[in-house]
Amino acid sequence: MRTNIVLDDELVEKALRCSGLKTKREVVHKALKEFVENRKRLSLLDLEGKIKFAKGYDHRKLREEQ
Repeated sequence: MRTNIVLDDELVEKALRCSGLKTKREVVHKALKEFVENRKRLSLLDLEGKIKFAKGYDHRKLREEQ
């Protein structure tokens, strides 16, 4: 998707330096990807303690069977 956005120049420069990426496009793509991954992780953490597993459930055993 092509779009025009206004970005904080200083922030973009910092992101370029610390990431080692070469283009603004790469930096924006990486930042968006990491943002989405981080939000997914946070959503999973919200589930902590809310899921009840069946008696005898063993996730290790299921992994071994795969």
